[in-house]
Amino acid sequence: MIDDRLFLVTGATGKTGGGAARLLLADGHRVRALAHRDDDRSRALAAAGAEVVVADLHDLDAVTTAMRGVTSAYFCHPIREGLVEATAYFAQAAIDAGVRSVVNMSQISARPDAGSHAAQQHWLCERLLDRTGLLTAHLRPTFFAEWLTTWWERRDGEGYLRLPFGDGRHAPIASADQARVIAALLLDPEPHDRAVYPLHGPVEQDHHDIARAIAATLGIPVHYEPITVEEFATAMTARGLPAHLVQHLGNVAIDYRNGIFSGTNDIVERIGGRAPLSVEQFVLENKTSFDTSGPNFVPADGRL
Repeated sequence: MIDDRLFLVTGATGKTGGGAARLLLADGHRVRALAHRDDDRSRALAAAGAEVVVADLHDLDAVTTAMRGVTSAYFCHPIREGLVEATAYFAQAAIDAGVRSVVNMSQISARPDAGSHAAQQHWLCERLLDRTGLLTAHLRPTFFAEWLTTWWERRDGEGYLRLPFGDGRHAPIASADQARVIAALLLDPEPHDRAVYPLHGPVEQDHHDIARAIAATLGIPVHYEPITVEEFATAMTARGLPAHLVQHLGNVAIDYRNGIFSGTNDIVERIGGRAPLSVEQFVLENKTSFDTSGPNFVPADGRL
Protein backbone atom coordinates (compact mmCIF):
# COMPACT_ATOMS: atom_id res chain seq x y z
CA MET A 1 0.00 0.00 0.00
CA ILE A 2 1.12 3.54 -0.76
CA ASP A 3 1.49 5.67 2.36
CA ASP A 4 0.40 9.13 1.26
CA ARG A 5 0.25 10.71 4.73
CA LEU A 6 1.63 14.23 4.98
CA PHE A 7 3.43 15.30 8.15
CA LEU A 8 3.78 18.97 9.07
CA VAL A 9 6.87 19.75 11.14
CA THR A 10 7.15 23.22 12.67
CA GLY A 11 10.45 24.45 14.02
CA ALA A 12 11.83 22.42 11.15
CA THR A 13 15.20 24.17 11.08
CA GLY A 14 15.67 23.54 14.80
CA LYS A 15 17.18 20.53 16.51
CA THR A 16 14.08 18.48 17.37
CA GLY A 17 11.98 19.49 14.37
CA GLY A 18 14.82 19.11 11.89
CA GLY A 19 15.77 15.74 13.31
CA ALA A 20 12.18 14.45 13.15
CA ALA A 21 11.74 15.72 9.60
CA ARG A 22 14.88 13.95 8.40
CA LEU A 23 13.88 10.70 10.08
CA LEU A 24 10.49 10.77 8.37
CA LEU A 25 12.04 11.64 5.02
CA ALA A 26 14.60 8.84 5.37
CA ASP A 27 11.72 6.38 5.77
CA GLY A 28 10.05 7.67 2.61
CA HIS A 29 7.33 9.80 4.18
CA ARG A 30 6.06 13.12 2.88
CA VAL A 31 7.08 16.06 5.04
CA ARG A 32 6.02 19.68 4.93
CA ALA A 33 8.62 21.65 6.85
CA LEU A 34 7.55 24.98 8.29
CA ALA A 35 10.48 27.34 8.63
CA HIS A 36 10.60 30.92 9.84
CA ARG A 37 12.95 32.01 7.06
CA ASP A 38 14.59 30.85 3.86
CA ASP A 39 18.18 30.04 4.76
CA ASP A 40 20.80 27.31 4.43
CA ARG A 41 18.96 25.10 6.94
CA SER A 42 15.62 25.29 5.16
CA ARG A 43 17.27 24.78 1.78
CA ALA A 44 19.02 21.67 3.15
CA LEU A 45 15.63 20.27 4.16
CA ALA A 46 14.31 20.95 0.67
CA ALA A 47 17.31 19.14 -0.79
CA ALA A 48 16.50 16.19 1.49
CA GLY A 49 13.01 16.00 0.00
CA ALA A 50 10.85 18.15 2.25
CA GLU A 51 8.27 20.61 1.00
CA VAL A 52 9.44 23.78 2.72
CA VAL A 53 6.94 26.47 3.69
CA VAL A 54 8.25 29.76 5.05
CA ALA A 55 5.67 31.03 7.52
CA ASP A 56 5.19 32.61 10.94
CA LEU A 57 3.33 30.66 13.64
CA HIS A 58 1.73 33.99 14.61
CA ASP A 59 0.14 34.41 11.17
CA LEU A 60 -3.18 32.55 11.18
CA ASP A 61 -3.59 32.69 7.40
CA ALA A 62 -0.10 31.29 6.84
CA VAL A 63 -0.59 28.49 9.38
CA THR A 64 -3.97 27.64 7.87
CA THR A 65 -2.39 27.35 4.43
CA ALA A 66 0.48 25.21 5.76
CA MET A 67 -1.99 22.84 7.41
CA ARG A 68 -3.90 21.89 4.25
CA GLY A 69 -3.77 18.19 3.48
CA VAL A 70 -1.78 17.39 6.63
CA THR A 71 -2.35 14.12 8.50
CA SER A 72 -0.28 14.74 11.64
CA ALA A 73 1.66 17.76 12.89
CA TYR A 74 4.48 18.59 15.28
CA PHE A 75 4.14 21.87 17.17
CA CYS A 76 7.25 23.52 18.57
CA HIS A 77 7.36 27.17 19.66
CA PRO A 78 10.57 28.86 20.82
CA ILE A 79 10.84 30.33 24.31
CA ARG A 80 9.44 33.65 23.19
CA GLU A 81 6.31 35.62 23.89
CA GLY A 82 3.17 34.61 22.01
CA LEU A 83 2.99 30.90 22.78
CA VAL A 84 -0.70 30.90 23.73
CA GLU A 85 -1.69 32.82 20.61
CA ALA A 86 0.40 30.57 18.36
CA THR A 87 -1.05 27.42 19.94
CA ALA A 88 -4.59 28.69 19.42
CA TYR A 89 -3.86 29.48 15.77
CA PHE A 90 -2.21 26.11 15.29
CA ALA A 91 -5.07 24.19 16.93
CA GLN A 92 -7.78 26.00 14.98
CA ALA A 93 -5.96 25.57 11.68
CA ALA A 94 -5.44 21.86 12.40
CA ILE A 95 -9.11 21.33 13.25
CA ASP A 96 -10.29 23.18 10.16
CA ALA A 97 -7.93 21.18 7.94
CA GLY A 98 -9.04 17.81 9.35
CA VAL A 99 -5.64 17.01 10.86
CA ARG A 100 -5.76 13.81 12.86
CA SER A 101 -3.04 14.20 15.49
CA VAL A 102 -0.56 16.62 17.06
CA VAL A 103 2.70 16.12 18.92
CA ASN A 104 3.26 19.11 21.20
CA MET A 105 6.68 20.15 22.52
CA SER A 106 6.17 21.36 26.07
CA GLN A 107 8.70 21.36 28.92
CA ILE A 108 9.26 19.47 32.14
CA SER A 109 8.57 22.52 34.30
CA ALA A 110 5.08 23.05 32.81
CA ARG A 111 2.50 23.37 35.59
CA PRO A 112 -0.18 25.87 36.64
CA ASP A 113 1.85 27.37 39.49
CA ALA A 114 5.17 27.60 37.64
CA GLY A 115 7.25 30.69 38.40
CA SER A 116 8.35 30.81 34.76
CA HIS A 117 5.75 32.54 32.59
CA ALA A 118 6.77 30.32 29.66
CA ALA A 119 6.37 27.12 31.70
CA GLN A 120 2.95 28.17 32.96
CA GLN A 121 1.89 28.99 29.40
CA HIS A 122 3.08 25.58 28.20
CA TRP A 123 0.82 23.93 30.78
CA LEU A 124 -2.10 26.08 29.63
CA CYS A 125 -1.43 25.22 25.97
CA GLU A 126 -1.35 21.51 26.79
CA ARG A 127 -4.85 21.89 28.24
CA LEU A 128 -5.98 23.88 25.21
CA LEU A 129 -4.89 21.11 22.84
CA ASP A 130 -6.43 18.45 25.09
CA ARG A 131 -9.81 20.16 24.63
CA THR A 132 -9.73 19.70 20.86
CA GLY A 133 -10.73 16.55 19.02
CA LEU A 134 -7.12 16.02 17.93
CA LEU A 135 -5.14 13.01 19.09
CA THR A 136 -2.54 14.82 21.19
CA ALA A 137 0.70 13.83 22.90
CA HIS A 138 2.76 16.24 24.99
CA LEU A 139 6.53 15.99 25.40
CA ARG A 140 8.18 17.40 28.51
CA PRO A 141 11.96 17.14 28.14
CA THR A 142 14.43 17.91 30.88
CA PHE A 143 17.36 20.18 29.95
CA PHE A 144 18.72 19.39 26.51
CA ALA A 145 22.27 18.05 26.25
CA GLU A 146 22.80 20.81 23.66
CA TRP A 147 22.43 23.39 26.42
CA LEU A 148 25.84 22.27 27.70
CA THR A 149 27.39 23.77 24.56
CA THR A 150 25.35 26.96 24.90
CA TRP A 151 26.89 27.84 28.29
CA TRP A 152 30.24 26.16 27.73
CA GLU A 153 33.40 28.25 28.10
CA ARG A 154 36.72 27.09 26.67
CA ARG A 155 39.54 29.07 28.28
CA ASP A 156 43.29 28.36 28.37
CA GLY A 157 42.76 24.77 27.29
CA GLU A 158 40.20 24.03 30.00
CA GLY A 159 36.42 23.93 30.10
CA TYR A 160 34.04 25.79 32.39
CA LEU A 161 30.33 25.58 33.15
CA ARG A 162 29.28 28.57 35.27
CA LEU A 163 25.60 27.96 35.94
CA PRO A 164 22.99 28.63 38.68
CA PHE A 165 21.99 25.02 39.23
CA GLY A 166 23.54 24.33 42.63
CA ASP A 167 23.66 20.61 43.33
CA GLY A 168 20.46 19.82 41.43
CA ARG A 169 20.37 16.80 39.15
CA HIS A 170 19.02 15.79 35.76
CA ALA A 171 19.68 13.32 32.96
CA PRO A 172 20.52 15.46 29.89
CA ILE A 173 18.47 14.54 26.82
CA ALA A 174 19.90 14.97 23.32
CA SER A 175 17.69 16.49 20.65
CA ALA A 176 18.40 13.52 18.36
CA ASP A 177 16.76 11.22 20.91
CA GLN A 178 13.76 13.50 21.15
CA ALA A 179 13.46 13.56 17.36
CA ARG A 180 13.03 9.79 17.25
CA VAL A 181 10.23 9.99 19.79
CA ILE A 182 8.52 12.78 17.82
CA ALA A 183 8.70 10.83 14.56
CA ALA A 184 7.34 7.69 16.22
CA LEU A 185 4.40 9.57 17.76
CA LEU A 186 3.54 11.21 14.45
CA LEU A 187 3.52 7.83 12.73
CA ASP A 188 1.47 6.02 15.39
CA PRO A 189 -0.55 8.48 17.49
CA GLU A 190 -3.45 6.34 18.74
CA PRO A 191 -1.77 4.64 21.73
CA HIS A 192 -0.50 7.97 23.01
CA ASP A 193 -3.58 10.19 22.93
CA ARG A 194 -3.54 12.74 25.83
CA ALA A 195 -0.27 11.27 27.08
CA VAL A 196 2.26 13.51 28.85
CA TYR A 197 5.77 12.14 28.43
CA PRO A 198 8.74 13.42 30.47
CA LEU A 199 11.87 12.81 28.41
CA HIS A 200 15.22 12.08 30.08
CA GLY A 201 18.64 10.86 29.13
CA PRO A 202 19.99 7.60 30.60
CA VAL A 203 21.87 8.82 33.70
CA GLU A 204 20.85 11.38 36.31
CA GLN A 205 23.81 13.61 37.26
CA ASP A 206 24.60 16.90 38.93
CA HIS A 207 26.80 19.36 37.07
CA HIS A 208 29.92 18.23 38.91
CA ASP A 209 29.26 14.74 37.47
CA ILE A 210 28.56 16.25 34.04
CA ALA A 211 31.83 18.21 34.15
CA ARG A 212 33.72 15.02 34.97
CA ALA A 213 32.01 13.17 32.10
CA ILE A 214 32.92 15.94 29.64
CA ALA A 215 36.49 16.02 30.94
CA ALA A 216 36.92 12.28 30.54
CA THR A 217 35.67 12.44 26.96
CA LEU A 218 37.60 15.53 25.83
CA GLY A 219 40.74 14.76 27.84
CA ILE A 220 40.94 18.25 29.36
CA PRO A 221 40.11 19.65 32.81
CA VAL A 222 36.50 20.76 33.08
CA HIS A 223 35.09 22.74 35.99
CA TYR A 224 31.55 23.33 37.18
CA GLU A 225 31.31 26.62 39.08
CA PRO A 226 27.89 27.22 40.69
CA ILE A 227 26.76 30.85 40.49
CA THR A 228 23.69 32.69 41.73
CA VAL A 229 20.50 33.05 39.73
CA GLU A 230 21.00 36.82 39.89
CA GLU A 231 24.49 36.64 38.37
CA PHE A 232 23.23 34.34 35.65
CA ALA A 233 20.21 36.54 34.83
CA THR A 234 22.39 39.66 34.73
CA ALA A 235 24.79 38.00 32.30
CA MET A 236 21.97 36.81 30.05
CA THR A 237 20.43 40.27 30.00
CA ALA A 238 23.82 41.76 29.14
CA ARG A 239 24.07 39.32 26.24
CA GLY A 240 20.82 40.73 24.87
CA LEU A 241 18.53 37.77 25.55
CA PRO A 242 14.84 38.77 25.63
CA ALA A 243 13.34 39.53 29.04
CA HIS A 244 10.79 36.72 28.60
CA LEU A 245 13.60 34.19 28.14
CA VAL A 246 15.67 35.57 31.02
CA GLN A 247 12.63 35.38 33.32
CA HIS A 248 12.12 31.76 32.25
CA LEU A 249 15.76 30.77 32.72
CA GLY A 250 15.97 32.29 36.18
CA ASN A 251 12.85 30.53 37.38
CA VAL A 252 13.68 27.13 35.91
CA ALA A 253 17.07 27.37 37.62
CA ILE A 254 15.15 27.48 40.89
CA ASP A 255 12.95 24.60 39.70
CA TYR A 256 16.08 22.65 38.84
CA ARG A 257 17.50 23.13 42.34
CA ASN A 258 14.15 21.93 43.71
CA GLY A 259 14.24 18.67 41.74
CA ILE A 260 11.70 19.45 39.00
CA PHE A 261 14.14 18.41 36.25
CA SER A 262 15.36 15.20 37.91
CA GLY A 263 14.52 11.60 37.08
CA THR A 264 15.00 8.95 34.43
CA ASN A 265 12.64 6.63 32.55
CA ASP A 266 12.50 4.33 29.53
CA ILE A 267 10.27 6.48 27.30
CA VAL A 268 12.93 7.39 24.73
CA GLU A 269 13.93 3.76 24.21
CA ARG A 270 10.38 2.40 24.41
CA ILE A 271 8.87 4.84 21.92
CA GLY A 272 11.91 5.99 19.96
CA GLY A 273 13.39 2.52 19.59
CA ARG A 274 16.91 3.25 20.84
CA ALA A 275 18.50 3.99 24.18
CA PRO A 276 19.21 7.71 24.66
CA LEU A 277 22.72 9.11 24.42
CA SER A 278 24.77 9.54 27.57
CA VAL A 279 26.68 12.77 28.19
CA GLU A 280 29.88 11.02 27.10
CA GLN A 281 28.29 9.83 23.86
CA PHE A 282 26.79 13.25 23.16
CA VAL A 283 30.14 14.97 23.69
CA LEU A 284 31.92 12.43 21.51
CA GLU A 285 29.41 13.01 18.68
CA ASN A 286 29.69 16.80 19.05
CA LYS A 287 33.35 17.29 19.97
CA THR A 288 33.85 20.30 17.69
CA SER A 289 31.12 22.17 19.60
CA PHE A 290 33.42 22.10 22.64
CA ASP A 291 36.47 23.47 20.81
CA THR A 292 35.36 27.04 21.44
CA SER A 293 33.10 28.83 23.92
CA GLY A 294 29.35 28.72 23.47
CA PRO A 295 27.34 31.87 22.71
CA ASN A 296 26.02 32.48 26.23
CA PHE A 297 28.78 31.49 28.65
CA VAL A 298 29.02 33.49 31.88
CA PRO A 299 32.58 34.85 32.24
CA ALA A 300 34.22 34.72 35.64
CA ASP A 301 35.17 38.40 35.57
CA GLY A 302 31.63 39.51 34.77
CA ARG A 303 32.72 41.26 31.55
CA LEU A 304 31.22 40.08 28.29
